[in-house]
Amino acid sequence: MNVAVRTRPTEHGPKERRPVTVRCATWSARHPWRALAGWLAFVVLCLGVGLSAGTHNATAEDYRVGEAGRAETLAAEAHLGHEPVEQVLITGRSGPLDDAATGAAVRDLTARMRTLPEVARVAPPARSAGGDALRVAVIMKGAEADAKDHVAPLAAQTAAVQRSHPGLRVAETGSPSVSVGVNAQRSQDLALAEAITLPVTLLTLLAAFGSALMVAVPLLLALTSIAAAVGLSMVVSHVLPDAGVGTNVILLIGMAVGVDYTLFFLKREREERARAGGRLRPEALVELAAATSGRAIVVSGFAVVVSTATLYLATDVVFSSLATSTVIVVLAAVLSSLTALPALLVKIAQRAERRAARRERRTGRRPAPRVGPDSTGRLWRALLRPARTHPVRALCLSVLLLLGLAAPAVGMQLRVLNKDSHSREIPALQTYDRLTAAFPDLRVQHQIVVRAAAARAPEVASALRELGACTRGDSLYAKDTAPPLRTSRDRRTTTMDVSTPHKVSSPQALASLDRLRRDYLPATVGKVPGATFAVSGDVAHDTDYLAHQNEKLPLVVGALLLVTFLMTALVFRSVVIGLIGVALNLLSAAAAFGLVVIFFQHGLATTLFGFDATATSAIGSRVPLFLFVILFGLSMDYQVFVVSRIREAALRGVPTREAVLHGVGASAKVVTSAAVVMVTVFASYMFLHLAEMKQIGFSLAVAVLLDAFVIRVVILPSALILLGRVAWWPSRTMRRAQGRGALRERGGTGNGGEPGAAGASTGRRCG
Repeated sequence: MNVAVRTRPTEHGPKERRPVTVRCATWSARHPWRALAGWLAFVVLCLGVGLSAGTHNATAEDYRVGEAGRAETLAAEAHLGHEPVEQVLITGRSGPLDDAATGAAVRDLTARMRTLPEVARVAPPARSAGGDALRVAVIMKGAEADAKDHVAPLAAQTAAVQRSHPGLRVAETGSPSVSVGVNAQRSQDLALAEAITLPVTLLTLLAAFGSALMVAVPLLLALTSIAAAVGLSMVVSHVLPDAGVGTNVILLIGMAVGVDYTLFFLKREREERARAGGRLRPEALVELAAATSGRAIVVSGFAVVVSTATLYLATDVVFSSLATSTVIVVLAAVLSSLTALPALLVKIAQRAERRAARRERRTGRRPAPRVGPDSTGRLWRALLRPARTHPVRALCLSVLLLLGLAAPAVGMQLRVLNKDSHSREIPALQTYDRLTAAFPDLRVQHQIVVRAAAARAPEVASALRELGACTRGDSLYAKDTAPPLRTSRDRRTTTMDVSTPHKVSSPQALASLDRLRRDYLPATVGKVPGATFAVSGDVAHDTDYLAHQNEKLPLVVGALLLVTFLMTALVFRSVVIGLIGVALNLLSAAAAFGLVVIFFQHGLATTLFGFDATATSAIGSRVPLFLFVILFGLSMDYQVFVVSRIREAALRGVPTREAVLHGVGASAKVVTSAAVVMVTVFASYMFLHLAEMKQIGFSLAVAVLLDAFVIRVVILPSALILLGRVAWWPSRTMRRAQGRGALRERGGTGNGGEPGAAGASTGRRCG
């Protein structure tokens, strides 16, 4: 037992040769209270600075892309941009409108709205074609993007009018109030997701570790990492604006990777404790875990960061916001795993040692140490049997299964999700549906912006009137009187709005935009010498945004595949492993996309889960690219962890076949626990109202399940077993290690290639 005093097992080598993960963990283990205090101070500092700085949200300029963006820029420079408008809809409780009651309500509403500093003017009331509805347009001051922050007083006055006129139904809608409703619903959804995730995560960790104290460690670190990331994201938003999705992503990714990284470290520390059998102090056990799993955590975190950073190549404010939030929370989770986690483990182990010592003094018996690490359970031995006994058959069948699941992805239809796809539980959207049913011309408006020399203003106006006459005779457009023209003070810019009575995402609305751009504008305004023109509006913005995204898609995907291959090949010193990693990630992502199409585009989610049909008619345009990048990053968690265990055994000379089975088996329990936690976190987002979050949550959940139980248990081990030593090409170190292992096996010396004989290396480290 004289080795029990040996607390720093790596002192046999020069200190500077130890990896930074080991040095960091060693310092934290030797100074646990300082490390914990430092981590908590860092979290508090991040939150404090972030709250002081506040969040800088993306502005309208940040979202401009394509022709629609150019039109919005031209209109904004001429001060002819769309004004923020709230529509107040007045209808009868039953039957037709009473003119006297309606007139009194309109006068009351108009008087109230005109007293508000947020209101620029109130338009005269307009009656619907059927005469059963009346609307009052309230034009707000300021920019349209900022109107949601100032709409509350208008909503309060509308509610007051409703109370004063109970015989009528008075309700308000508009882009500002819809934005407020969507944000409020998002906040409620996040609270629901947390309420679902935390209890299930607790139960999963309790089943994995059997100790309430050990369950608290992953949750504590994940939550503090999320808190630090939220504060840091507020600060970073002043450089890279937040598109309103930052907190969602931080919670989604932070809980998943935070628990994952802690599980990886805890699993290895427990294995080293079992091997040592009480001969090593807690500080030494933490250092051993840091030398293996600590390195895997850093590599995995760096892989997620680099993979996610490829989203910046999309040059889109939403994707940049997604990337920034993911990078920040992953780095925070890695930092907590290398600083606070070793300190916590040491303090917990010291507490356990004191309790054991008291028990020994009380009973006079020393508790028997565990003699070895947990073995692979029966379930995982059964799951690994196909790869072990029939690798060719297992590989072919599992690949064919995933390819079959991926096949529907070929018919994926993307759509920019908008008002048509939001949950109808939002009151402002319920009013919007009733408003557009009574006034269909308000559904879609195309804003045509023309810039020319001031002397050409009469020609521009004439051409636009000619265009208006063309649209009035076309069934794709509204049949109203000639739309009004607006001209800037310098007479260089003129705008005109053309309405279409179809929904934003309808084929008719898309056709109306295409006809404007391709036929009517070139035939009219296009003939004015020196005139430049562009079309904006909801349909134009969605169309141009999707085109911009499709244009950037090859660049992002190509960069992602390249960096994933390079990182995997460099980490494991194997080109073959790098190629296998990319292929498996592609297979996993493709299968997830296929399932998304089946469940959401084809409506199976509505049948099975009762989802609103607005969430299952098409796939959100941002979903595939975001999922592709995030899935590649998260797949590296399992890739790095499992292959690292295989490589460790192979470097000891264990033949590749046995090393593969040992590595997968040794990591089975923690991979299962991590996968269950991730699936729980992601699946909870299926219960949110936002269609894109439903689709993202579902996709990530099924992808993790496929990755953990098909890719890493069947396909990866089958492929590596079939490849044998070729899997490690061109690593010379591995060739030498495998050669020495083969010599020992033929000579009957050493440990005979037994993967479980890792205790020999522990003994050498202990002296």
